[in-house]
Amino acid sequence: MSRLLHIEGLQAGYGAVPVLFDVSLDLAPGQVLALMGRNGMGKSTTIKSICRMIPSQGTLRFDGRDLHALPSHRAARLGLGLVPEGRRCFASLTVLENLAAAARPGPWSRAAVGRLFPRLAERGTQLAASLSGGEQQMLAIGRALMTNPRLLILDEATEGLAPLVRAEIWDAIAELKEAGQSILIVDKSLRDLRKLADSAVILERGRSVWSGPMRGLDDDTAHRLLGV
Repeated sequence: MSRLLHIEGLQAGYGAVPVLFDVSLDLAPGQVLALMGRNGMGKSTTIKSICRMIPSQGTLRFDGRDLHALPSHRAARLGLGLVPEGRRCFASLTVLENLAAAARPGPWSRAAVGRLFPRLAERGTQLAASLSGGEQQMLAIGRALMTNPRLLILDEATEGLAPLVRAEIWDAIAELKEAGQSILIVDKSLRDLRKLADSAVILERGRSVWSGPMRGLDDDTAHRLLGV
């Protein structure tokens, strides 16, 4: 199997506080991988390690390149597009300015983002601060897509959003998958992840404790490791 992202024995933490002890995962081009686990088990720390926001040890390769050797901005230029937890749009910029700030050459343009999220096309001149939480999440996804990423990383993609908005975002992610976008996603909705993800990795206390095709994740294992 060709591997776009390969992680083995990843260790990371914050200062003297270790968080990740042994995380391993593989993501093939065009696949959707769900990174799962209860709160505080290391999902966001894994994402920060991939995006080179924190130091880490172990094997961490993107399309064969050693990410450890790169600062965060150079890792991003390899094709890592992050939608961070908490959205973090540029509040004082308009929707269009947020999108333009992230633009890199490729098929994703402001018009393409507007087709994926028509609400953003309607609100192009509005300040990001004036958008609803759901619209800000759409903007965060659109901004990441404007970098024309090879791997889209979604950290808590639908957390805290109204059900109708969550459904809209899941539909958009499904459309991205259909188009062949490689995606690493963290989310608490096992029901939605089962419909979308090709494979999954479950973390517990900073270690990979289950991995495999999503269809192989049975209810007993999900209850034991995820509490659902």
